[in-house]
Amino acid sequence: MTPLHTALLVLLAPLGSAALITLFLGRRPALASAVSVAAAALVAAGALWLALGGARFADSLEWLRFGSFSVRIGFKVDDLAALMLSVVGVVGLCVHVFSLGYMRDDSARSRYYGGLSIFMFSMTGIVLADNLFMMFIFWELVGFSSYFLIGHWNAKASAADAAKKAFIVNRVGDFGLLLGIILCYWTNGTVSLSALGEGHGLAHVAYSRLIPLLLFCGAVGKSAQLPLQVWLPDAMEGPTPVSALIHAATMVAAGVYMLCRINVLMVPQAAEVIAWVGTLTALYAALCAVTQRDIKKVLAYSTISQLGYMVAAFGLGSVGAAMFHLTTHAFFKALLFLGSGSVIVACHHEQDIFRMGGLKARMPLTFWAFTVGVAAIAGVPFLSGFFSKDAILALAYDNNPAVFAVLALTAVLTAFYMLRLWKIVFLGAPRSEPVEHAHEGGISLTSPLVLLAALSAVGGYRGLYPRAFDGVLSQVPEASGTAFAAVLATSVAVLVVGAGAALAFYRTDGADALDQRFPAVFGFLTSLRASFDLAYDYYVAKVQQRAAMVLNFLDLVGLAGAVVRGLAGVTEVAGFGARSLHTGRLSNYVYWFLGGVVILWAFAAGVL
Repeated sequence: MTPLHTALLVLLAPLGSAALITLFLGRRPALASAVSVAAAALVAAGALWLALGGARFADSLEWLRFGSFSVRIGFKVDDLAALMLSVVGVVGLCVHVFSLGYMRDDSARSRYYGGLSIFMFSMTGIVLADNLFMMFIFWELVGFSSYFLIGHWNAKASAADAAKKAFIVNRVGDFGLLLGIILCYWTNGTVSLSALGEGHGLAHVAYSRLIPLLLFCGAVGKSAQLPLQVWLPDAMEGPTPVSALIHAATMVAAGVYMLCRINVLMVPQAAEVIAWVGTLTALYAALCAVTQRDIKKVLAYSTISQLGYMVAAFGLGSVGAAMFHLTTHAFFKALLFLGSGSVIVACHHEQDIFRMGGLKARMPLTFWAFTVGVAAIAGVPFLSGFFSKDAILALAYDNNPAVFAVLALTAVLTAFYMLRLWKIVFLGAPRSEPVEHAHEGGISLTSPLVLLAALSAVGGYRGLYPRAFDGVLSQVPEASGTAFAAVLATSVAVLVVGAGAALAFYRTDGADALDQRFPAVFGFLTSLRASFDLAYDYYVAKVQQRAAMVLNFLDLVGLAGAVVRGLAGVTEVAGFGARSLHTGRLSNYVYWFLGGVVILWAFAAGVL
């Protein structure tokens, strides 16, 4: 099988699975789940074969033509696409297998697996796209998939509202992305990633700053960066495997991947804006995570924060550092979400961490796997997160001390809220009846945890990656001697301060120590979390709705009334006058004829 045929198989296998499930397997959930898992396995196997086999190619064909404008579709498989495709394939397969246990009793299991398959199709389309038009098509399909899966339990009003919120907020960012694509085509004459990489994106200085910033709007929405981060915490209303696949490891990382794809269009002014958006997002989300009680929302804000790290790394000029952290984060955050799913199932869908506790003895495998994930994201030395996050901190130290300071503070908060979560959930005594009867799940729930824990442990050692990924990972900047020593010292201090403070400060008695001992701080952080939603609610109710009422009035009175009905009225009056002249009586026409002759004579004689 040629590399092109393999890429086609990777793209079309999940589409075929979604079609088969939707058309024929709606009432056969066991077979639907088997078909979807098999398609995910094909995607993973094909992705790894493309990546490890060293197949690198670009091929496209014309899809639509309108005069001189044509739209092409095709594949671009380089080291960047190979790495991202491998992440999507491996994590996607783990989530599919985990779903076999997690969704076992769900009455709409077939619909769920159909949604997972259409997401895998959409996500692989983004990764393989060789131009921005094709990427945008699959970008919107991913948005639809997210909407579909967040609202899987659509009988719950909160799930339906969260799905709509995610869809609408992402459309705001996607509008900017579409404008950027149009402007890129208008100024450069192409949106082909290969052509832009050959220098076509460098000629139009007037738009050099605007194009990357407009394209970045798509990443702001998809990767939940300020100020469009509000949809991701609410998206936790969907099933937990969906949170792991879409809202931790793959879809939300698509924004970072897109930025790496358009790196050839980047200019220093736009990169600086992007770096600061990512940096402030990382800090904001970390502060919000400190007060969360819902186990999945802690991880959701953590995801937003880590995505901020990746965006900051890209803005600081390193595609390698951004993709390296994207890869390690996919492993340990998928592990954490699936670990939380294992806990939620065992606790009869209890998600309040302060009603858990004592799960270490009852769920030892989940405990140790989750511990690896917590240690990785907190930056424990020699685990994956330590290497990838330190690469970003070293990059910031060498290029922007202010960004470095903010990201280092964010790292302290990360260790703090993750150890808070770990201690409250797993240590102490059970604080609710469901927790007392919790036990480990079956092999479909535990086997993905084992694999992801192993990847989270060793994923930071770039020497273990196949040489096929060197084109990306070799771009991870090597810190200078001074920077390395400073960052290493900072990382250890960050870990000790953040983790130590959490372990010492929080108890396991079912109460939030921060709320009890520092209510003003707790209140500030809670209001900080709600501030964006309140601002958007105010804007919609007080600004947008009132503006819509004014425009509606102008439309009814001005356009529909004065213009449309006014012109219609004038035409009607003119028609009535014209009709009155046509009586059908010969005598009337004679009088009109004689009157016309008299008027013409008067003009000719100079009387008129």
